[in-house]
Amino acid sequence: MLRVALIQQTAARDFAPNLAFLEAQIKDAAAEGARLILAPENCAMLEPDRDAHRAKALTEEDHPLPPLFSQLAQETGAFLLAGSLAVQVAGGKLANRSLLFAPDGRIAARYDKIHLFDVDLANGESYRESALIAPGDTAVTVETPVARLGLSVCYDLRFAGLFRALAQAGADILTIPSAFTVPTGDAHWHILLRARAIETGCFVLAPAQTGIHAEGRRTYGHSLIVNPWGEIIADAGTEPGLVLADLDLAEVAYARQRIPALTHDRPFTLPPSFSR
Repeated sequence: MLRVALIQQTAARDFAPNLAFLEAQIKDAAAEGARLILAPENCAMLEPDRDAHRAKALTEEDHPLPPLFSQLAQETGAFLLAGSLAVQVAGGKLANRSLLFAPDGRIAARYDKIHLFDVDLANGESYRESALIAPGDTAVTVETPVARLGLSVCYDLRFAGLFRALAQAGADILTIPSAFTVPTGDAHWHILLRARAIETGCFVLAPAQTGIHAEGRRTYGHSLIVNPWGEIIADAGTEPGLVLADLDLAEVAYARQRIPALTHDRPFTLPPSFSR
């Protein structure tokens, strides 16, 4: 059995309080026996003002989170996922980057969020992630002694083809750290996460931001752990803190044996009427 822990967080707009919260939660999770501990999207800083976000962002080499997570991984002997942090990249934009730290402190994998959230919501909220973030272009799986992980971030959740590719590349666990809005979370969060688990036969681990952040931004919470049959085995609700579960990775093979859809792809063509 693999014990996993998700950190649910109400991230502040500056590094210090967020890193202090994450450190305490990681140590508590490790004390509970967790060997894979995941933080949500924007775990180091949730700055809603675009100009301030750009001004505060650092390169990965200068960012305060990687050395802290490296040290904590070595202290706890756990794999740690920094769900995402904004890092400066070439061209004047930022990457929304997920980092996996191994128990020896090294960065075992990096994933830059591919799909960017540009949307106007019915309640008047507007988001233009592409104005600040440069999209990634590479899907990432990483083999670890505990499982093969397939990495993603938040809005990626809506693109089923990415997760099918990760599962067909051998992923047993999909990581989906997020900061979902309340309207979209209430409508789609549980459904989409269960769907990704069912479609792929993977465990889904989705640590989330929750509550009210700077400038009144609200996030949905409900960090979820979903098994390969699509059953929710842990839901963190809306308060910050930890949610833990024990995963039997044999369930991955069992689910895929019962519904072997990952092996049933067939080529097809689209008629001209489908063109846009």
